[in-house]
Amino acid sequence: MAASRRSIIGGVDTHRDTHHAAILDEVGGLLGDAEFPATPDGYQELLSWMRGYGRLRLVGVEGTGSYGAGLTRYLHGRKVTVVEVDRPDRGGRRQHGKSDPIDAVAAARAALAGTATATPKTRTGPVEAIRTLRVVRRGAVKARTATLNQIRGLIIAAPEHLRCQLKGLAPTTLAKRCAALEHDPTRIHDPAHATAIALAGLARRVLTLTAEITALDKLLIPLVKKAAPRTIALFGVGTDVAAQLLTTAGDNPDRLRSEAALAHLCGAAPIPASSGRTHRHRLHRGGDRHANHALHTIALCRLRYDPRTRAYATRRSAEGLSNNEILRCLKRYIAREVYTSLLADFTALTT
Repeated sequence: MAASRRSIIGGVDTHRDTHHAAILDEVGGLLGDAEFPATPDGYQELLSWMRGYGRLRLVGVEGTGSYGAGLTRYLHGRKVTVVEVDRPDRGGRRQHGKSDPIDAVAAARAALAGTATATPKTRTGPVEAIRTLRVVRRGAVKARTATLNQIRGLIIAAPEHLRCQLKGLAPTTLAKRCAALEHDPTRIHDPAHATAIALAGLARRVLTLTAEITALDKLLIPLVKKAAPRTIALFGVGTDVAAQLLTTAGDNPDRLRSEAALAHLCGAAPIPASSGRTHRHRLHRGGDRHANHALHTIALCRLRYDPRTRAYATRRSAEGLSNNEILRCLKRYIAREVYTSLLADFTALTT
């Protein structure tokens, strides 16, 4: 068969500075492999090299959300079908070894065999902007929590007059009180003054992080409301929860073929764990755990404030289900509802 008519499958093992690519024919025969720089010129060279072997039908890319994000965007822009490839399992690596050519061939074989079918996120729309801002916000929230814990730890062992002033205060009030503590730098040898200096420094850090979080919220709230008005209108869905669900689905939620696919992606698809006369399902420990936490937050809110959800929980509890099993059932139902609203938001945004 002429090379120009031959149908080929590509596979790419991605890294920070270089990408290693491999080409297979339709029956899995290796046609070649090569390494390219992880730059726009390198992406162009990689695609030209692949097409030199024949008609490129499919490319399996490892790490489409990290090192392979740039290459995936480039290939999407050239109308090349890309599938996301998971890392080879440990059993396979023990048997075949580990190297860039081996991983590139494994990515191509996964695409050829159909074991890799996930469509990567496009990462070119407002959801990617939301994800980027949330990365910064999450880091600021973690840093503020860690700093507040340091303040409370210092207060526990602080001199009595400081401990009496600061004990039991709410976080915002505590930060403001600590930032206003009077201290004398010339008496740094005194533990009381050293503690006051330390508390004031930590409090200023908390206030700065709080201001950063507030500024990011002002940017995120209108973005989320515009991208997902139907999703954010669901019972128990706030801005942060909606932003997480959007981030999990991506700018192209239509890549999820069904509501079951979203439930699996969120780790909310119960796994059968029946044996003999026992019929039950267990927790699914895979998927995006941040998305699972978002569904968990919605379920807890509805259990507390939604009469229908509370009636459902009472009925299932009478049937013998534990609280954890009821929560898993609720998250699965919520995933179905979220899938419908996300698709509706996506359709409204693209039309």
